[in-house]
Amino acid sequence: MARILVINGPNLNLLGNREPEQYGYRSLEEIMGDLVRFAGACGHELTHVQSNGEGELVDIVQGAATSAVDYIIINPAAYTHTSVALRDALIAVGIPFVEVHLSSVQAREDFRHRSYFADIAMGVISGFQGESYMLALQAIVNRIEPPAG
Repeated sequence: MARILVINGPNLNLLGNREPEQYGYRSLEEIMGDLVRFAGACGHELTHVQSNGEGELVDIVQGAATSAVDYIIINPAAYTHTSVALRDALIAVGIPFVEVHLSSVQAREDFRHRSYFADIAMGVISGFQGESYMLALQAIVNRIEPPAG
């Protein structure tokens, strides 16, 4: 059994209401509920958190190291383009992670094209709205237990 932590950054608590054409119509709670159920069905434990504060997100990443978290799925949201502190925390704990974005960041404003996390992540998934999270989780599950065949 793997322990997987999903970390959600600023404004993701507004999903379903905030620019739904860009981010989708599902709430964060709905998306996270699907992930918890899927992870459980695969024999893994998934927990999730959301914070609007950079310092709190750093604390959450640091705490993951002492909580025996095996993998992280992180949507740093706006901190993707600004947070050296969050990047440094992810490097420090050494937990493999997948970077997730709901929108296609490369199809948006130029400032969104630079990620402080992409080069240190296992992979980056973007543009599939709430399904981006499920794709990240599926990639982790496949890494834990490669598909038969």
